[in-house]
Amino acid sequence: MSDDRRNDDVWMQRRRLLQASLAASMATISPLRAAATAPPFDAVVARTPRPGVRTFASVGEAVAAAPVDGRSPFRILVTRGRWHEKLVIDRPWIHLVGEDRSASVLTFDAAAGMKRPDGEPWGTWGCASVIVRAPDFRVQRLAIENAFDYVGNLAAPKFEPIGPNGAQAVALMLDAGADRSLFEDVDLIGHQDTLFADAGRSLFRNCRISGSVDFVFGGGNALFEDCELHSRFRPGKDRQGYVAVPSTKASQAYGLTFLRCRLSRDAQIPDGSVALGRAWRPGRTFADGKYGDPDALGAAVYLSCWMDAHIDAKGWDAMGYTARDGQRMMLEPELARLFEHDSRGPGAHESPARRQLDAGQLSLYSRDRVLSGWHPDL
Repeated sequence: MSDDRRNDDVWMQRRRLLQASLAASMATISPLRAAATAPPFDAVVARTPRPGVRTFASVGEAVAAAPVDGRSPFRILVTRGRWHEKLVIDRPWIHLVGEDRSASVLTFDAAAGMKRPDGEPWGTWGCASVIVRAPDFRVQRLAIENAFDYVGNLAAPKFEPIGPNGAQAVALMLDAGADRSLFEDVDLIGHQDTLFADAGRSLFRNCRISGSVDFVFGGGNALFEDCELHSRFRPGKDRQGYVAVPSTKASQAYGLTFLRCRLSRDAQIPDGSVALGRAWRPGRTFADGKYGDPDALGAAVYLSCWMDAHIDAKGWDAMGYTARDGQRMMLEPELARLFEHDSRGPGAHESPARRQLDAGQLSLYSRDRVLSGWHPDL
């Protein structure tokens, strides 16, 4: 074992021990007691009424009770349970706080190819379990899940495919209107297209995002600090998946930025079978037809991230799109803004295909610079 590899292992072991110690200490503190010095809850989502605070039977009902044009946080405690509902956050300053990170779960199970109540398919833009369309949304200590049976659908498709396959199943979407979205100690659970960060500025701290294909994607400006990006197994697939898939506009400086994150995997996933990502040109309708958006020049960067051996030595993949003339083209990684710096672990490789940021560029990736004037209250 090389000295660099040994140092990486020691660094990760110390980090895991610290995180386990913190998690154990936090687990002994109930959200209600921990909130004693914080503002009180405006609502509680629970199966039975809670004394002294408005109690709602669903998260959607609690969100609907918030002011339409709120100017301050509307804090909602989500108690333990699986809350099966499709949520749209269309009011500002909604703050959701879970009673238990693993046991307070917001879940739904729609995939892009499945039918809405009106008979039309949900599509990628509509299938998310939680869609955010308002600013200053904040989530702490809970899980957001899309429970669509992706693996079962691989074996026996349940609907006519749309787009690549119709199995896109978003857990969380940051849609137009979202900005200054903050997620702390949150689990995002899905398979294909787990997190669709498509709008505004967002910060994810100490979160775990699990999926397989394109499971962190979109055109928004999203910063991930100390998060785990966990690749899930896809039976029968040589290319097991892709992590970061940005569709950032060329005029936008920042896309998907990962700082001190950990890229992990299911035990069944082979070495070298997952790409760091690929740049996406989503199809859009223009005056002269529908084709891949030529203004999408994806930006993604990994900074001081630890990578397990499932990450491909060449790093990034190309991604197909339809050109203006109707031809099918490939957007090569070198034509987009895909970089890394100080990668660690067995999945970190030196390769001409894996472009490195130089030291002079690192100052551009401070939290203040990336979030462009937003200073979250942490």
